[in-house]
Amino acid sequence: MGGPNIGDLLNAQNITWGWFQSGFDDGYVPGVGTPPTTAQICSGTHQNIGGATVTDYIPHHEPFEYYASTANPQHLPPTSVAMIGHQDQANHQYDLADLWAAADSGNLPAVSFLKAAAYQDGHGGYSDPLDEQHFLVSTIDHLESLPTWSSTAVVITYDDSDGWYDHVVSPVLTGSQSSVDALSGTGLCGTNTAAVPKNSLGQPEQGRCGLGPRLPFLVVSRWAKRNFVSSSLIDQSSVVNFIEQNWSLPTLGNGAADATAGSITPLFNFDEPSAGKLYLDPITGEPNDAS
Repeated sequence: MGGPNIGDLLNAQNITWGWFQSGFDDGYVPGVGTPPTTAQICSGTHQNIGGATVTDYIPHHEPFEYYASTANPQHLPPTSVAMIGHQDQANHQYDLADLWAAADSGNLPAVSFLKAAAYQDGHGGYSDPLDEQHFLVSTIDHLESLPTWSSTAVVITYDDSDGWYDHVVSPVLTGSQSSVDALSGTGLCGTNTAAVPKNSLGQPEQGRCGLGPRLPFLVVSRWAKRNFVSSSLIDQSSVVNFIEQNWSLPTLGNGAADATAGSITPLFNFDEPSAGKLYLDPITGEPNDAS
């Protein structure tokens, strides 16, 4: 892939960040145990709730590996726990185990992208909503237990609907008129040629029909509004937009969607945090302790 990504923008401002994906290096943490061999990397498995054995790591789910600037093709581990989130041989690409090693030592990166092991990522065919629940609840419970929770926001997004399509069709914000389009007619995703995004040279970029089907979008934080459902038009690139706003970064440019994405700030109340914490049981999903 060409052009910058959000990791490049964070690097330019020396902001700590990382992509943490289960199975990236077989769960090795610097200073704990023995580094995995080449054959062991990406070979870890788990059984899902249905009893199927699933390989933890899915290569095409790791977006930063598509860019030379942020790739770690050999899956090299960080040189130390203290360097997680900083620039070293790992190039900000980590196993999910590294996140907890850093977070528990007071070294949680400013921006962290988390990807569950395949059996817990909620995707039909190899995962289950209960496996997904276990990952989400365990993750949020752990984050709530840390001192950094006072300044943490968790954004939960999904990449597709798994076939359970919503009854409301999303508006066409980025049009496309090519032979592979069929949303609003043969060869059409909208009819407005001005809606086709353009790159930095002013050239149209077809094939970027959007928005797609409506998907869940959740924010969990002591700064999130309670019992609130937003009517704002947002999408997945709104997460990138929020990172750029919060850390005063430029937009990606070159026709990227972040520049025009809707803001998620209406989901927050930064004047008054909500009271207490809510811990859930990872198995049942029921509250087991509130404080």
